Amino acid sequence: MKPRDDPSRRAGIRREPPPFREVVVEAVRHLTPYMARVSVIGDSLKDMEPPEPAASIRLLLPMPGSQELPEINWNGNEYLLEDGSRPVIRTFTPGRFDAGVGRLEVEVVLHEAGATSSWVRSAEPGAVAAVSGPGRGYTVDRDATAYLLAGDTTALPAICQLIDVIPAATALLVTVEVEHEEAQMELPSHPRLECHWVIRRPRQQPGAALLAATRELHIAADATIWAAGEAGAMFDIRKHFLEERGFDRRRVTVRGYWKHGR
Repeated sequence: MKPRDDPSRRAGIRREPPPFREVVVEAVRHLTPYMARVSVIGDSLKDMEPPEPAASIRLLLPMPGSQELPEINWNGNEYLLEDGSRPVIRTFTPGRFDAGVGRLEVEVVLHEAGATSSWVRSAEPGAVAAVSGPGRGYTVDRDATAYLLAGDTTALPAICQLIDVIPAATALLVTVEVEHEEAQMELPSHPRLECHWVIRRPRQQPGAALLAATRELHIAADATIWAAGEAGAMFDIRKHFLEERGFDRRRVTVRGYWKHGR
């Protein structure tokens, strides 16, 4: 059967994403000097679908210098403010979710500058935000004999969730690139976990240290791969496993979480 023609697809227009649900900050806890856990709460979250491991949500924040959420409009491709500029919307991995009280935890990487980092550092209980999602997560292959989880600091929340659900009998190798030794954090326990932290050198391209470490890994040819981080590095890591090592593409999941320079 021929699929139904969708004019929005032909025009390159994306369907409107799930609506934003207004929430307020309940608490902010710093896990490391470079990672904070923000707990938000709101009745609008009580009917939100429980997120899968390594899923995504979008967080809408007040504009810098404001404490109120802006009015945003969907133009068919993106959300814009009334003057045509872009609002502060960022994508994160949703953490622990409690539907009973409408609470969601989100872990945010902190940078020296940036609208999100500034908001997290100054956010007090009652500060407003809005949540959209969750997007589709990742289904762990429970029959896999070995797993490799690789990523940078932005992937740590998702990596922790995947460690929690990968079967205890599965060999589990984790490799994470961080900018500073102090960015390392305690990972969930797993009986067969082997973890390698890679410190990125000053002025080294994001993801380069992770790619170099990945090339040195000894992993079974039938292992299952999940990797996430800077988009350019993820392109190279995907190419490494598919073209250089010849992995079955059905066993390789690679996600670009952010792009250097943007």
